[in-house]
Amino acid sequence: MVSDMNPKQKTVILLILALTLFLVILDTAIVNVALPAIKEALNFDRASLQWVITSYVLTFGGFLMFGGRVADLYGRRKVLMAGVIGFTVCSLLIGLSQTSIMFIALRALQGLAGAFMIPAALSILLTSFKEGPERNKALSVWSAVGAGGAAVGVLLGGLITQYFGWQWNFFVNVPLGILAIIGIRRFIPADAIVSKATHLDVPGAVLVTGGLMALVYAITQAPEIGWTSMTTIGTFVLSIVLLAGFVFNETKSDHPLVPFSIFNIRNVVAGNLMMVPVMAGALGLFFFTSLYIQNILHYSPALTGISFLPVPIIIGIMSIKVAPRLIGKFGFKPLLITGTALLTIGTFLLGFLPADASYVLHLLPGFLLMGVGLGLAFISITIAATATVPAHETGLASGLINTSQQLGGALGIAMLSGIASAVTVGALAGGESPSQAILSGYQIAFFAASALMAVALLVSIFVIQAPKRELAAS
Repeated sequence: MVSDMNPKQKTVILLILALTLFLVILDTAIVNVALPAIKEALNFDRASLQWVITSYVLTFGGFLMFGGRVADLYGRRKVLMAGVIGFTVCSLLIGLSQTSIMFIALRALQGLAGAFMIPAALSILLTSFKEGPERNKALSVWSAVGAGGAAVGVLLGGLITQYFGWQWNFFVNVPLGILAIIGIRRFIPADAIVSKATHLDVPGAVLVTGGLMALVYAITQAPEIGWTSMTTIGTFVLSIVLLAGFVFNETKSDHPLVPFSIFNIRNVVAGNLMMVPVMAGALGLFFFTSLYIQNILHYSPALTGISFLPVPIIIGIMSIKVAPRLIGKFGFKPLLITGTALLTIGTFLLGFLPADASYVLHLLPGFLLMGVGLGLAFISITIAATATVPAHETGLASGLINTSQQLGGALGIAMLSGIASAVTVGALAGGESPSQAILSGYQIAFFAASALMAVALLVSIFVIQAPKRELAAS
């Protein structure tokens, strides 16, 4: 596919693929600010409101591996088109929802569609752009959207909810989805199926999907029902049993869903190990910062969204303009180390936020470091986890890195929520005022997020393998 297209065609394809990623990342974050309005409009109770996010993350994270392999076997363009159509239709119906049950069911279907979209889109990118500077530039755009999409989601969610209503957080996907569908049909060529074998490992697909969904469910529900509750422990055990069954099945299958030979590529493993804590810290940070700005500083939803604006701007500049040049000169490992170090420092600084914080003095420095760090780290992680992967396994590699991203996000929000809640309860028992107790919980959550970033930093230093000199200089 690479040699059949001119640079202008590749640019158009890249923009279409970035748009599909933006749709999915946007809907991971855009509803956060809108949750109070959705709760009131559809009569959600406190226990069921979390399913606005959980139902989407559950199917999205659970089916990513399956979606990536289906794209490899049956055609990436075809799978991408089906996913975008499903995602667009679900978005329209979610905005028209009249009950909480209808809303949650459609959010689950929307996440399922996203699980087929993203591995297919990233796989098309990897097979359309030649490895080296050309692919790095393409991945810089992809990474800017992936890393900055959550911050843009918070920004748009605040503005749309306040001025247009919560429904438009989903209606906005419809014209964007239609534009993506037209672009895919017109500009992305039908790919020849790379894999000669089209046998889908159904037992493996069932086991890994069930195992991942059980894992995501346990992680997201634990803060609400308790990490030591029988339901949480039982779901974790179920996840372990299913994933162990998946590993056993893959060693016996003639056509495995996940050929384990891909894990012989050291940086595939290391890149996924980095993605989990980076996304756990980043999404947890965005979640708690938006709560802090609204609940402690009492910003409006619109102003809360605007306060995040520097983050996606800096991510875009770093990912698109700066990182590709630095990778071409130094390779991706120095950027991984620098990016995760800045993320660790920026997140740590936010742990000192006071009750009467100044945006410029207290929030903005952390946001600036986060933007630079994510802009450097995200593209480097993606390159590390997908470089040197055989063409017939690009969908698999895409599914792996996106699964790590989703598991990291779910783990971060769940774990940090549990930590913040425990600290708040303890502070209240110790006689602190409710507002101060909540602030104490947020502060510890920020410090915990910083610890997660530090884990990624250690992986970047001691596990990531530096690229070959000639590749870095190419």
